[in-house]
Amino acid sequence: MDQGQARRIRSVVIVGGGTAGWMTAAALVQHFRGAPVSITVVESSEIGTIGVGEATIPTIRRFYAQLGLRDAEVMQATQATCKLGIRFQGWSGAGPDFIHPFGLFGQDLKGVGFHHYWLKQRAASDPGPMGDYSLGASLAAAGKFTLPSPNPPSSLSVFDWALHFDAALFAQYLRRYAEAGGCQRIDARIGSGALRPEDGFVRALVLDDGREVEGDLFVDCSGFRGLLIGEALGVPYEDWGRWLRCDAAWAVQSENASSANPDPFTRVTARTAGWQWGIPLQHRAGNGVVFSSAHTSDEDALAELSANLMGRPLMEPRRIGFRPGRRARAWEKNCVAIGLSAGFLEPLESTSIALIENGIERLKSLFPDRDFAGPVLDEFNDQSAREMERVRDFIVLHYKLNRRDEPFWRDCREGEIPETLERKLALWKARGQFVRYRWEMFHPASWLAIYAGFDVFPGDYDPAVDALDPAYLERSLKEMRENLSRLVAETPDHARFLAALDPARAA
Repeated sequence: MDQGQARRIRSVVIVGGGTAGWMTAAALVQHFRGAPVSITVVESSEIGTIGVGEATIPTIRRFYAQLGLRDAEVMQATQATCKLGIRFQGWSGAGPDFIHPFGLFGQDLKGVGFHHYWLKQRAASDPGPMGDYSLGASLAAAGKFTLPSPNPPSSLSVFDWALHFDAALFAQYLRRYAEAGGCQRIDARIGSGALRPEDGFVRALVLDDGREVEGDLFVDCSGFRGLLIGEALGVPYEDWGRWLRCDAAWAVQSENASSANPDPFTRVTARTAGWQWGIPLQHRAGNGVVFSSAHTSDEDALAELSANLMGRPLMEPRRIGFRPGRRARAWEKNCVAIGLSAGFLEPLESTSIALIENGIERLKSLFPDRDFAGPVLDEFNDQSAREMERVRDFIVLHYKLNRRDEPFWRDCREGEIPETLERKLALWKARGQFVRYRWEMFHPASWLAIYAGFDVFPGDYDPAVDALDPAYLERSLKEMRENLSRLVAETPDHARFLAALDPARAA
């Protein structure tokens, strides 16, 4: 065996199960199948998980496809429904609700974004809301669902979809997958992490019964606690509370009053000092309210949630406190933090599971040897930090543009925002253009959905649009709306799609 092989990682220990732990275990088992790398998950069946992350974005489907899993089997195993986007209710005050879809708006022409053509038409006559030019948004609003065309005839037909699923069932499903692939599970409470005195690296997990679990690489999926990355290794936490004021949530499961035809979107409703989520599953619904404890009491937030559930409650509400922010370093020495231990924003755009996916992908592509070379850790940490910051900016944008009058919402609108977001917002207002970066989860179509939803547009459109005949422009936009309306009318209800997946449900 040469020296390089001798330095290779042979054992990976994942601290904590839940969604993050079992997603990591399943992905590493698949990635290292046939290689001499052992994967072990240490979790306690006595300790519950946060488990409220029931809404996802389309990347989840690509994650489990890499494991060789298909949409239908995952959906049946997790009681999933389809998600075409997010419906924002009440965020614009008296203004209309809007949907942030997983898809494009209209058709670009000659290198000029569609929204510039829409802006020119708006100066002459009402072109209708931006959502009328999105197939994903139109299907969601109508309660319809179908699979996207593998060969869409135009960008007007492009949309994507994600899942609403039972997070606990998803973790159990991936646990079975990982264990079938050779992952070992130790059911025990973890007391602490033991460090090597010579260099401060993690040597082992110390269990409550005194046993020790040694490893070469440790993946901290212990949630907000950050058992290794925070408690043992002392990596500081950057608090982003000055930009994201919500710091608590109540979560409760309920019956799903819309089960006859579940909404193919996540419902996000503005409340007095925060917002409420509503997530329809096949067997129940997920509900919760995210709020600022500086602007309302626990009791008032819970009362507001309880008065607006999607059905009869099935459990006692659970309070979850959190600090928006991230670890200064997601990878320290021989420990990588993935999931809540690496940081948390809030569930507004369903990003928590996607951040887990991307953390796993980075770990696979930058998998180290036992030297844990500085450039490898630095690259992982830089990518992780930039991605978290850009997701943060996108979420802050929603609060900045709100049009409500309560103290919480005024503070969000009038408060400071990150300089990186200021630059993006200024460019949009001045020129109707998007700043683009690497390691960014949300692309221009998503930013356009939020700008349009709050009716925030530049004062003028791209002058290149004037080359198009006004009558032709008006006719083209009308045809786009009519074509989409016809497609939506021909599409079956969401419930029919779900029934086709499960013959028992159809019966």
